[in-house]
Amino acid sequence: MKHNTYFGGAVQSLGFSHERGEATLGVMEPGEYEFSTGAPERMDIIAGVIEAKLPGGEWAAYSAGQHFNVPGNVKFHVRMKAQVAYACWFG
Repeated sequence: MKHNTYFGGAVQSLGFSHERGEATLGVMEPGEYEFSTGAPERMDIIAGVIEAKLPGGEWAAYSAGQHFNVPGNVKFHVRMKAQVAYACWFG
């Protein structure tokens, strides 16, 4: 298990390995953040509401129980007004 901290502690996650690859479980504080991907990712929203802007797309909101997919080797933006809990599945 690996503890990850980004943006001065505003985004934190625990990384782990599972039978299909790597994943993280984390929490994001309110704000707007830009992330880069190396491999495709699936972001599952566990609690809260997150808005995501994927390459070439518009802002879209995702609530608890929903997910969005991010292609590999791109940058994308997220923003939220309250804490968001998420799971990120890589590969």
